Amino acid sequence: QVHLVESGGGLVQPGGSLVLSCVFSGASFNSYSMSWYRQAPGKEREFVAFIGAGSDTNYATSAKGRFTISRDNTKSTVYLRMNSLRPEDTAMYLCRALYGTTSNWGQGTQVTVSS
Repeated sequence: QVHLVESGGGLVQPGGSLVLSCVFSGASFNSYSMSWYRQAPGKEREFVAFIGAGSDTNYATSAKGRFTISRDNTKSTVYLRMNSLRPEDTAMYLCRALYGTTSNWGQGTQVTVSS
């Protein structure tokens, strides 16, 4: 059974940076596509970034040029480096693993951007 654990969130000032991590276990990480989503209070969950099993990437418009998704298959971990953070980036950030029609979610890590 796939298990995802996110970490790296916290409080950061506008313009600051954070690196989120999502550790994957319970299956063959190399075969999975991985994504980051976020959900702010009172808002719907939204896509942030995607990295395929072949390390192809895709980003939401709001993340392009500021966020970078990467994966380390030796550590079964996907990362999200976030630069130039804005107050509107404040949300719970969740990791998603996708293989075929099978989807698994982590519990999330909170990111708060505030002065």
